[in-house]
Amino acid sequence: MKDRAVLLVNLGSPDSPSVPDVRRYLKEFLSDDRVLDLPKPLQQFVLRLFILPFRPKRSAEAYETIWKPEGSPLLLISRAVREKVARATGARIELAMRYGRPSIPEVLNQLHREGVREVFLVPLYPHYAMSSYETVVARVHEVADRLDPRPRIDTLPPFYNDPAYLDALVASARPWLEKPHDYVLFSYHGVPERHLRKGDPSKAHCLKVPDCCRRCSPVHEVCYRAQCVHTTYEFVKRSGIPDGKWSISFQSRLAGEPWLQPYTDFELKRLAAERVRRLLVMTPAFVSDCLETLEEIAIGGSEIFKEAGGEFFEQVPCLNEHPDWIAFLAGKIASWERRFQEQASAATTA
Repeated sequence: MKDRAVLLVNLGSPDSPSVPDVRRYLKEFLSDDRVLDLPKPLQQFVLRLFILPFRPKRSAEAYETIWKPEGSPLLLISRAVREKVARATGARIELAMRYGRPSIPEVLNQLHREGVREVFLVPLYPHYAMSSYETVVARVHEVADRLDPRPRIDTLPPFYNDPAYLDALVASARPWLEKPHDYVLFSYHGVPERHLRKGDPSKAHCLKVPDCCRRCSPVHEVCYRAQCVHTTYEFVKRSGIPDGKWSISFQSRLAGEPWLQPYTDFELKRLAAERVRRLLVMTPAFVSDCLETLEEIAIGGSEIFKEAGGEFFEQVPCLNEHPDWIAFLAGKIASWERRFQEQASAATTA
């Protein structure tokens, strides 16, 4: 229908691996109050004095190692996913990035001009975190609130525990799991520990109760760490990885405060020291390969592991364009369309 559309939203990339483009991207990213959640004057002080003068050059060099002639891997994969989901569903599928282009305002404004009044928002993050899933939802609603008439926004919730998602994750990893290996490390994107405490309304569970992520709690609905743990345990169960042959770690931290532990770079050294020789690393927090998987893990992680004594290292690709991932997204869109039609039918009958 012309008045409905699906909006896929991923993280985003700079326009190019040049230092000015990377600086512009990092400034937008780190000015997000849900990413660098400091009082605005302090946030901008830290950003302008300690981050933007130094980090863009290092990040630009990292982007250069993974950049393709056609552009950013994240953007290219996301576009391919959009096209395949559109073919699978026949629905109108649009793509936006939380940071960079195509931007959320750009895409929502275009949909509004074309008369779209119903939007199914699909944040491309399996797990809830204020710096990923939450900021996408908040930004979409912020832009939608400025439109007249305001479009209705239905949102796909985090799908970290959805059986179809978990099955797709296992299917996509199966060719790598069938290769000879000693161990599987599940490396998730890190967040500051205070994000977990901040999101715990009870202030008495996250990082306070022993084994808090494995003890049932309503907090888990918005707890990134608990959801990462759940995804890992379900993946291990479905794939048959033996006990003692896997663990969880967290990558991509900033200095200055405690982030979720254990840290991936420390784990890589530990595993090599404990005579793990053939290591697979999975990155389930990402559905599309990007800087954090292709450079930080596949290149940087491999160097760390091998320098510490490891012999074989392989990053298991993200879901990317795997057919089961496309089928998962298509199924969620089909369910949304059925609900929409049932509600429209009920309204007409009433």
